Amino acid sequence: MQTATHHSTEAREGVTGPAFVAAPADFVPLNLETRSHVSTAVMCRHLNRKEQTARGWASAETFPDGLRPLRVMGRLAWPVAGIRKVLGVAQQ
Repeated sequence: MQTATHHSTEAREGVTGPAFVAAPADFVPLNLETRSHVSTAVMCRHLNRKEQTARGWASAETFPDGLRPLRVMGRLAWPVAGIRKVLGVAQQ
């Protein structure tokens, strides 16, 4: 008899473990960041949010205080100073 916590091998097919999101190619740790603005992917990596969340913030203008993005040729550029402010870390 199987218990509710036991799963058959067939039920586990295709399970690869916890989701892992690779860092964007232009990702730099926040304490080493020298750019004034970063891409949506980088900003989301720092704040642990999905990119669609950031796009929603920009569209509805409901982003966290100090994190207003610039729009550059249809793309969003997020201020590094704003990311630091939201996280409560000082620039080194």
